Amino acid sequence: MIDFRYHIVSLISVFLALAVGIILGAGPLQGAIGDQLTGQVEQLRTERNELRDQLDQANVTLGDDARYIEAAGPQLVAGSLQDRRVAVVDLDGADDERDDAVTAQLETAGASVVGHVRLTDSWTSQDEESARQTVAEGLGDKLGDVPQDATPEQRLSRALALSLTGAAPSSTEERSPEALELEALLERFALVDVVSEQTLPADVVLLLGGSAPSPATPAAEGEEPPAPDTYAVDIEVQVAVAAQEVAGAALVAGPTAVSGDVVSTIRANEDLSSTVSTVSGIEAEPGRINVPLALAARLADQVGQFGFEESATAVLPPAVELPPVTRTTASPAGAQDAAAGDTTGEPAGDGADVEQAGDGAGEG
Repeated sequence: MIDFRYHIVSLISVFLALAVGIILGAGPLQGAIGDQLTGQVEQLRTERNELRDQLDQANVTLGDDARYIEAAGPQLVAGSLQDRRVAVVDLDGADDERDDAVTAQLETAGASVVGHVRLTDSWTSQDEESARQTVAEGLGDKLGDVPQDATPEQRLSRALALSLTGAAPSSTEERSPEALELEALLERFALVDVVSEQTLPADVVLLLGGSAPSPATPAAEGEEPPAPDTYAVDIEVQVAVAAQEVAGAALVAGPTAVSGDVVSTIRANEDLSSTVSTVSGIEAEPGRINVPLALAARLADQVGQFGFEESATAVLPPAVELPPVTRTTASPAGAQDAAAGDTTGEPAGDGADVEQAGDGAGEG
């Protein structure tokens, strides 16, 4: 049993230790401890100032690099898409600032944006699957040669590509009646929003993707986050595949690639990446500069995945020289013949009228 003397001894020990600490701290150790703490503070202050200087220098260097890239961009892209017509498709939401910056690079390259549409949620929502099937079945033979087992999304994707690129049989300066009909149908059923009216058939199709989709359900506390919902992305990939098949030259461009987005999905698939080109990092100037260069390379039948990520095959698209564009304009007699031919009800396919636009674009 602990008696009273044990408590007395414990208290004396505590007070004795406290007294020794006070004496030593105020006496022989006072200077050493103070000097050590002062030295550590000075060292930390010096390191902080050095790191701040390094950060300032890095920011200056980054600013200089950005100005150089912006100045060199017009020289890199100038004439790379001379007289080509580009149709832009927003795959995932609206981003006017991004769209304007990409359009500026296309125009610097000598191209013109002849149409701009945006996919709506009805195109990619799983809840609208039955509605899309109904619309796809109503397309009938307007799509030309389509496999019997084509999914509704594949049929709709082909309809969109044909609406953007279909040229009149007698003139590449006019959109075909079938293209106009398909565009009206897709807009009527709220599958696309027309951002800018299209008056001319496009030679190439640029598809702009967004960030990776969010998981279908949030992760519970302490659990691994679930995989993102790829349903919409898989549909967007089908739109890109159809655009490449119909136009002969299509490009998917998006922000810095992350797992689950449309760019990464294409790059991760060997079959897709062998036919569909991608550009990542379009939130910054280097990525935007790559857009017209990659489109020109695709017109020259060169496929690539361009960006700074490990999934990219090159940082910069190869330099190509495209032949001049030749267009055909209908004569009054030809226009009458074409009008007469419209009554036959021939479907718009990727046949003569689409190939004519592709040849005019200078496919290599």
